[in-house]
Amino acid sequence: QVQLVESGGGLVQAGDSLRLSCAASGRTYTMYVTAWFRQAPGKEREFVAAIRWNSGIIYYADSVKGRFTISRDNVKNMVYLQMNSLKPEDTAVYLCAAAVSAVHPTEAMGDKVNYAYWGQGTQVTVSS
Repeated sequence: QVQLVESGGGLVQAGDSLRLSCAASGRTYTMYVTAWFRQAPGKEREFVAAIRWNSGIIYYADSVKGRFTISRDNVKNMVYLQMNSLKPEDTAVYLCAAAVSAVHPTEAMGDKVNYAYWGQGTQVTVSS
């Protein structure tokens, strides 16, 4: 089992920045990919960004490319999401996820069905 705990959410204004953190524990050595998804009220869970745990290969949703940066610290078992130039449409609960089997091709990293473990989420609210 892998446990994931997110932190760093909050209320910010449009154009501001936030950095989300995800602490992984348990059988972290089984992780192949870690990712961030988000879910706004009444909407489907949406892919944001993913990173392969060993190689560091990254994949972003088009909606955040150029504004968000995903990174990981393999020693500390942490995953981060640096969010810049935030927009009101970025408002959502942000969830950390981990895949414990290989995910190929790269585009498959954006499919939530490939992730077995999820955190509880952290709320990000961007006011206009």
